[in-house]
This record gives sequence, C-alpha cells and structure tokens, in this order.
Amino acid sequence: MKLQPAYRTIAVLMLASLPGAGSAAISGGAASAETAYPTRPIRMLVANAAGSSVDTLGRIFAQALSVEIGQPVVIDNRPGAGGVLGMEIAKNANPDGYTVLSVGNGAMTIAPHTYRKPAYDPLRDYEFVSLYCITPNVLVVNPSLPLKSVKDFIDYSRGKSGQLNMASAGLGSQSHLAGVLFASMAKFESLHVPYKGGGPSVASVVAGEAQWTLTPAPAVAGLIRAGKLRAIAHSLSRHDPLFAELPPIADTVPGFEFSGWIGLLAPRGTPKPIVEKLRTVLLKSVQTPEVKKGFEAQYSQVTTTTPGEFRDRVAREGKLMAVVVQAAGLKLE
Repeated sequence: MKLQPAYRTIAVLMLASLPGAGSAAISGGAASAETAYPTRPIRMLVANAAGSSVDTLGRIFAQALSVEIGQPVVIDNRPGAGGVLGMEIAKNANPDGYTVLSVGNGAMTIAPHTYRKPAYDPLRDYEFVSLYCITPNVLVVNPSLPLKSVKDFIDYSRGKSGQLNMASAGLGSQSHLAGVLFASMAKFESLHVPYKGGGPSVASVVAGEAQWTLTPAPAVAGLIRAGKLRAIAHSLSRHDPLFAELPPIADTVPGFEFSGWIGLLAPRGTPKPIVEKLRTVLLKSVQTPEVKKGFEAQYSQVTTTTPGEFRDRVAREGKLMAVVVQAAGLKLE
C-alpha cells in the first residue's frame, strides 16, 4: 500500500465532515392503494452476501419491520461488484413500494468511485427513506503483537517501515479504504494484502499472516470476545457506550472517523405517501428491544435521519471517498 501525500486533503475533508399526498396528480384509485399499502409481502434487496455485516443487521431490522408494517419483509441477497449489482436491480425495480433496498455505505459512496461507469447515480436514482444503523470499524491486531493502544500501534508500524501486513476484504472494500485513510492520517506505511471477502481477511489476522485490519465490528465481535483478536480502538469520532473500554482512534489521530452505515432506499418515483409510510414504520422498528439488543450484540447502533439528512451524508462522504480512492491508487474498473 503506497501512501500518497493526499493525507492533508483527506484530513481537511474528514474534519469538515464531522457533524403532497393529496395532489391532483394522484387518481382516486392510486391514492386508495397508497393508503392501504402494503397489501402483500415486500422484497428487501440486500446488495451484500448472506452472512455479511449488512445482511446480518438487515435481517434483524427486516424482522422488526415486518411486524410493524403488517406484511412479511423478504430478504433478497444480490451481492456482486461491491454492491453495484444490487443497486442496479433496485434502480430498475417497479417504484410501487414492494421493492426496497437495504444498503451500506460501500455501494453508495465507494463503488461509484471504483467503477468507471456505474449504471446508477446514488443521489438521483433512489428515494431516500432513512439511515437505520451505524456499524463502526474496529482496529484489531494479532494478539501476539505487543500492542495495547493506537499510539503503540503507530509507533510500532513506523518502526517496521512498511513491513506489517494490513488485511482487507478486497480492493476498494470498506476495510481497505478505512485502513488507507488511517495510515494516511497517522503517517505510517503498511503492506496491503487484499482477500476475497471479510471472512478470509479476518482469518488471516487470526492466523498471523497479516498483522492488522480495520474492519466492520460485526465481522470481529465474536473473535474479540474469544480472545483470538485484540481490539485496539474503534472508528467512531468520539467515545461511545458500545465500546466502554475501547477508545476512538480520533483520540490519537484527530479528525479520524470512518464508520459504516446501513440505510433504506426505494426506487426513484416511489410515491411520497409510501416513502413516508416506510419511514414511519422504520422509526418504530428500530426502537424495539429486539432490534436494539440485536444491533448491540454486533457492536452496532441504531441511528435515524430524515431523507434529506441521509442524502446529504451520501453526498458528503462520496466526496471524501473520491479522495481516499485516489490516495489508495485504485484504478477504475
């Protein structure tokens, strides 16, 4: 992983980023259908593989959503090309409220900058409902290393002069770009070793093939509890009850924040009353004890936004990811 002098630009961007239904156009029949919505099961596309963090958390959410909305919510995993496949399917779906998309930040803010001509525009081709989950990344190391803090880690990495291996879930993955951003802002170098997925990348750190990774918390929660990985810090911008004994990287590297999130979208053109109904039941669903407990077990937390706030976050983070992708030296596919 050859670092570029772009860390100054990245740091500036990181700091800057801290933070009608009765219209005459709707016929009587359409308005009635929207009021009755939903009358049949809803398909929830997930642009990630079964067993991934986005899938696991999405299933917890979907179960509660189905109770609140009164119809089954059926998960339809459509992984591929960093989430691009699922995004395209959602874009082209009938905008009637019976197909929605549970999507993570990778497909919304990273993939548009790692593919030359993605067949979707994340800001224009969808109706934004709300974010519903934040998934922090966790800096983990092989327990054999004598590292207990972010300062220890940075000093050790600088002393090894690029000899440490950083595992990621693949080129352009969240763990890849989170690691690039961290190394850039902390001013050390590490050899990037991409794997085919989060599971193999985490396993490589457990086995000692790679020494560290900065990866979504749900992927390493069980291994941390089992003592097979040592957690050093998390990627939220401030201290959080989820990580009572774990500090944020930002305590040592001011301005650093790189957390994943999951939100709900609908195809562009989905009627506003249906989007509003989806948001209303989403807000109720994520406040249930089952969702809160399920998310916490995955080191993740409930968060909600207005549609405008969700869209603004995608726009802001998309600009940052364009710089990080360039710093990582990724070539467009």
